[in-house]
Amino acid sequence: MLLATNIAHELWRALSFAFGMTWEVLWALILGFALSGMVQAVVSKREMRRLLPDDSPKTLVVATGLGAASSSCSYASVALARSLFRKGANFTAAMVFEIASTNLVIELGIIIWLLLGWQFVLGEFVGGPLMIVLIAVLFRLFLRQQLVDEARAEADKGRLGSMEGHAEMDMSASGQGSWWRRLRSPSGFTATADYFVSDWAAVYRDVFGGLLIAGALAAWVPDSFWQSLFFEQHPTLAKVWGPLIGPAVAIISFVCSIGNVPLAAVLWNGGISFGGVLAFIFADLIILPILDIYRKYYGWRMAGFLLVTFYATMAGAGLIVEFLFQALGITPRSRNAKVIEASITWNYTTYLNIVFLSLAAVLLWRYFRYGGGWKMLTMMNEPMAEHGHEHHQHA
Repeated sequence: MLLATNIAHELWRALSFAFGMTWEVLWALILGFALSGMVQAVVSKREMRRLLPDDSPKTLVVATGLGAASSSCSYASVALARSLFRKGANFTAAMVFEIASTNLVIELGIIIWLLLGWQFVLGEFVGGPLMIVLIAVLFRLFLRQQLVDEARAEADKGRLGSMEGHAEMDMSASGQGSWWRRLRSPSGFTATADYFVSDWAAVYRDVFGGLLIAGALAAWVPDSFWQSLFFEQHPTLAKVWGPLIGPAVAIISFVCSIGNVPLAAVLWNGGISFGGVLAFIFADLIILPILDIYRKYYGWRMAGFLLVTFYATMAGAGLIVEFLFQALGITPRSRNAKVIEASITWNYTTYLNIVFLSLAAVLLWRYFRYGGGWKMLTMMNEPMAEHGHEHHQHA
């Protein structure tokens, strides 16, 4: 009986931590996805393919901007990168797009700010472009055309990964006029609602899975374990070790998109270095399920190449930001990430959650009344060719 009581208590603690973090960031998640939906509503995916013909600095800057304006779902970004590559986009540009779409999106910055603090947001948006520069250099030095040709042959086989339909859907608002005019039109409102709902449908498992895992780690893993793993007692070594081990922890965590931010908060409180937190967040594109998708998409050799080069750039960007911020004197010192147990009081968080839950309800209503509806949700994990068309676009 005592054992059952203890197990129930520990489960409650884990769920309490998970709910506490969820309540803290809920309004920000809704805001982030709504803003992302607005941006995607006026950015056509057909236009993306035309703008990524080579690996010149100008094209890579464009790829970075398009990625930042895209969905934060790691699986969808990986699928869309292959789609762009198959339709003629440069491979390096497609990978830069993929990195930007999971590391430089609006919602990621908001969640990092809420759980970890502004220094981590700044580190993320300094480290993300750094990682892109490093990838461009490594690809220019080591990526051979023969390997790209092999990858294209594998990609053209069309093996299924995940979120294929979501990656292919083009729900942007068409028509004449400026982006602001299109966004304010009825079709712009519907397009925003479509992207808002479909992006949530794509990432909810990762987001809430990450919150549950973070709650379990916060409740059950003692700080002493993390402190020994991350060499907290050896500050200089820890600053180098953190960015090196951070991606390895990410690989086996299975959580990607913005769902790894709550885990990062637990690791920060546990003792990992500042650069280690950033390298861990960067590494959502090399978790085990996505590595397997690279294998299906591009073959074993390219999957191995992406693992090695991505790991090196993620660790490298984390190291550079660690020592850059140390030199500038802005590395955070206190370990007070918001890993908190459930507690609802009438404060600004509660009021903001009420406001943005109301916004989510309006967007849900618009989606099911005038947008894609259930049919679109059922198509998200299937290639659009199976439905006889490449994309869905609002008139």
